[in-house]
Amino acid sequence: MIVDCAHYRDGRRQQEGPMSLERAAACCEQGGFVWLGIFEPGPEEMDNVRQSFGLHELAVEDARTFHLRPKAEQYEDGTELIILRTARYDDEREEIDTGEISIFLSERFVITVRQGIASELHGARSRLERRPELLRTGSASTLWAILDQVVDSYAPVVAELDRDIEQIEATVFSGAVAPTERIYFLRREATDFYRAVHPLLAVLARLLKPGSAPAELLPYFHNVHDHLLLVNEEVAAQRDLLATVLEANIAVISVEQNKINLRQSATMERLTIVATVFLPLSFVVGFFGQNFPWLVEHISGFPAFLVLTALGLVLPCLALFLWLRRRRGASPSPLPQQGRGRR
Repeated sequence: MIVDCAHYRDGRRQQEGPMSLERAAACCEQGGFVWLGIFEPGPEEMDNVRQSFGLHELAVEDARTFHLRPKAEQYEDGTELIILRTARYDDEREEIDTGEISIFLSERFVITVRQGIASELHGARSRLERRPELLRTGSASTLWAILDQVVDSYAPVVAELDRDIEQIEATVFSGAVAPTERIYFLRREATDFYRAVHPLLAVLARLLKPGSAPAELLPYFHNVHDHLLLVNEEVAAQRDLLATVLEANIAVISVEQNKINLRQSATMERLTIVATVFLPLSFVVGFFGQNFPWLVEHISGFPAFLVLTALGLVLPCLALFLWLRRRRGASPSPLPQQGRGRR
C-alpha cells in the first residue's frame, strides 16, 4: 500500500495529494528526487514498483525478506539498498515490537518499504519538509531523517528495558526468587534489540566515509552516529547485567532449595526418632496381645498386669537409650594432627 509519494525539488514539495507510480517515475526525470513510501506491499505491488523505477530484482527480493540485522548493499546501477530494524516498546504487553524499513536510495528517488507496526515514518517526512536547506542536498537527506527517527526511537525502548531489569534486579538481590522465565525473556529481547542496534554502526560508518554523503549532511550523520553509540553501549550493558541477574537468581534458588532440604531432613530425623522409639514398644504390645495360655494363666490380677506391662514397655526403651548412647560415645573422634618433623 502506498502511504505517501512526493516530488521534491529545490528544497520544496512540488505537489499535494496522491501520486501514481507512473507519474512518480516521470517526475524523476524533472530534477530533484521522488520519495515513495510503501507499507507492507504485496508481490504484485512490489513488481510494479520495480518495473516503474528499474530496481534490481535481487534488491526487491531482499526487501521482501525479514532480516535480523541491518545491512547496506550497493548495486551496479548505483542504487543502494539499506535495511534498518525498528523497535517500539509496548507498555501493555511489556514487550518490544520490531519492524523493518528497506530503503532504495539513488540520486533520483527514495523508496521506503516498511514492515511491521513499529516502522512509521510520517514524523521523519514532516520534519525533513520543514528543513528546506537539507532537502536541497538531495535524496541523502531523507536517509538522514529516517536514521535520525529510527535511532531516536531506540531511547524509549532502552529506558523501558532498564525499568524492567531494575524490577527483576530488586527482587533477586532482596533475597526473593524472581521468575526465571521472565529473566530469560528479557535477555532474549535485549539480545534481539542488540542485533538491531549494533550492526547499524557499520552502516553509519560507511555513510561517514568521504564522498558517501553530501558535506552539508556529514555533521548530522555524525550526530546520529554518536546517539547510536550511546544506545549500543547501554544495550550491551543490559545484556551483561541480565546475565549477572540470572546467575544471582539461580544462586537464590539454590539457597532456597537448600533451606527446604534442611527442613525436610530435620522433619525426617524427628520422624525417625519417633519410629525408632515406637518400634520395640509395638513389638512388646504385639507379643503380649497374642493371648497365649501361659500369658492368660499367669496374669491373674492387676498388679501382675501392671508389672509385666511396665517391664515390657520400659525395659525396651531403656535398652534402646543405652544402645544409642553407647553408639554416640563410640563414634570415631577426629584424627590427631601430626606433629611437625624435626629439621
